[in-house]
Amino acid sequence: MYQTFIVQREFSIQVPPETAGNAAALKHYLAREKGFSISEIRHVEILKRSIDARQKKVKINLKVLVFVQEDFQEKEVRLPGYNDVSKAEEIIIIGAGPAGLFAALRCIELGKKPIVIERGKDVRARRRDLKKLNIEHVVDEDSNYCFGEGGAGTYSDGKLYTRSKKRGDVNRILELLVAFGATDQILVDAHPHIGTNKLPAIIQEVTKTIIEHGGEVLFESRVVDLILRDEEIQGVELLNGDKIPAKKVILATGHSARDIFELLYRKKILIEAKPFALGVRVEHPQALIDKIQYHTDDRGEFLPPSSYSIVKQVRGRGVYSFCMCPGGIIAPCATAPGEIVTNGWSPSKRDQPTANSGIVVEVRPENYKVFGDSPLAALKFQQEVEQKAWVAGGKTQTAPAQRLVDFCNGKVSSNLPYSSYTPGIASVELGNVLPQFIYKSLQEGFREFGKSMKGYYTNEAVVHATESRTSSPVRIPRDRETLEHVQIKGLYPCGEGAGYAGGIISAAIDGEKCAEKAVLAMR
Repeated sequence: MYQTFIVQREFSIQVPPETAGNAAALKHYLAREKGFSISEIRHVEILKRSIDARQKKVKINLKVLVFVQEDFQEKEVRLPGYNDVSKAEEIIIIGAGPAGLFAALRCIELGKKPIVIERGKDVRARRRDLKKLNIEHVVDEDSNYCFGEGGAGTYSDGKLYTRSKKRGDVNRILELLVAFGATDQILVDAHPHIGTNKLPAIIQEVTKTIIEHGGEVLFESRVVDLILRDEEIQGVELLNGDKIPAKKVILATGHSARDIFELLYRKKILIEAKPFALGVRVEHPQALIDKIQYHTDDRGEFLPPSSYSIVKQVRGRGVYSFCMCPGGIIAPCATAPGEIVTNGWSPSKRDQPTANSGIVVEVRPENYKVFGDSPLAALKFQQEVEQKAWVAGGKTQTAPAQRLVDFCNGKVSSNLPYSSYTPGIASVELGNVLPQFIYKSLQEGFREFGKSMKGYYTNEAVVHATESRTSSPVRIPRDRETLEHVQIKGLYPCGEGAGYAGGIISAAIDGEKCAEKAVLAMR
């Protein structure tokens, strides 16, 4: 006998991929397993979705809301009621990455006028500089994968997963992104992702909204000085000589703005060296990663390209995957001439033939003590490795590379497989490029990875140097309660560059928090 309800019912279930990916099949499953008549189920809304590939047969974990004899009405995700702040008190925000842009939106929401100052170009103009970087090996220090409208996230994937749930309201940030044009599936997936092909239009909508409601966004405007009086912020000076006054400045410049760290150091504004991680970016055929993770030669139409996340302790320090990009591409992310920096990104469909991931090793204070007690010591260590990679690659953006097993055996590869890295790769013994403690840790780490993921340890994979911008090598200390710099009143260090975030979502959350504190201090 069927039970009859006129109600919404929530269930957590585990089903095969073909059931999770087919609305009719999912409805029949719920009717059969939960005792409903199929005609009673008006709609099944998927609330959360994740993949469980631990067993031989892959399953999909779903949290669903079943509408039983009740019609479903889709809820529209809307932006907050932003008012015109064109004549309101001003807050300067340095940097138009996720921290800076979400700080600006929150300022508007709270009735203050943000002036966002971005050294790089807008999204459209930025594309031309990325093309020059990829094809002509020309690095524009102000417009590249890290600097420009939307920051590093715009052209480096848009992964939205964060472990920083305690830092703030993750769903609020995701819902704002949906309101600006992202797919609503980011509210459902355990590891949400937008894709580099989709992000630019979303970022443009964010910037447009800031401007339409009275904020300002100044592109191609590099901050070269902070104007101070008696350890209190008074405004900023730009490269062109313009001075913009403000009593509150949010510093959201990202982890690669080395000139800002050097500016703070010269002005004797307190900063600290911070441990980070450095290594390589490895690329496998996506079909191989699918086979390893899904235990099948054909993942079928209902499973996405597989990712992986792995951590090992080697020689007393962590070796781990970072920013894994299924169906993705390796990109040149140098921010100055004379260095090689790699990163990865995926389009929204993750439909490229290769999978790549940073594989990095913990870098500790004792590893960069050769650069003395300077708060820029970790940065100098990072910079030195990137410059060695540039020399090894032929003093272009060609990345030094090695087949994976050859890398672990200290053997120069006689030839190299296909790489998605557009500037090209050159066969190099990476033991001559990387610091020895990183090189040895990676060799052992890759062998350990191969024991956990059968088939991972293969010469079909290619190792690229270097993956070095995992996080900021500098922390800008701030008061725990007010979020102001511990020394400079009115200065709010924010996001990844200040050492308080580690990705798009956590940076956006931190941007909002800094905006809230800055506005509160103005009342």
